[in-house]
Amino acid sequence: MLTIPQLAQYLQDEQACFEIIEHSSPILSVKDAEKYFDSSKAAPVFIMKTEKGLLALVISAQRGRIDFKQMGKNLGYTKFKMADRDEITRVTGYETGAIPLIGHGLPCFIDNQLFEQDFIYGGSGDVLHTLKITPQDLIRLTSPTMLTEECFG
Repeated sequence: MLTIPQLAQYLQDEQACFEIIEHSSPILSVKDAEKYFDSSKAAPVFIMKTEKGLLALVISAQRGRIDFKQMGKNLGYTKFKMADRDEITRVTGYETGAIPLIGHGLPCFIDNQLFEQDFIYGGSGDVLHTLKITPQDLIRLTSPTMLTEECFG
């Protein structure tokens, strides 16, 4: 589990193009996010439970509602549902709602629609900080599987 200073140091060492944005209250809705950044560039992290264990989905907020059951089928999983809070914390060390884009240690699947943005905004591991990073650096630092349109079915 990375603290904010450790995350910043890691991203600097990796020569990532990023910014860590501090805010006075947690971002719990799109309206909350709009106070700090363009919410159309948000990239929430969803932790899913599968028959192979947990995985992280980083999906463009522009997609709206996601049919996770269909996505799981499209990705070849027989079990594909949101993981419960206790399991997320036990496995990653992070609380639900604070899952970072980078540093959770899970296999990662990233929405290819995020490449349409110059920067994306997502979790930092702390509910009072948001990570702004280029999609290219996120890809480079997580070695993900890319989610194409077919995955969203």
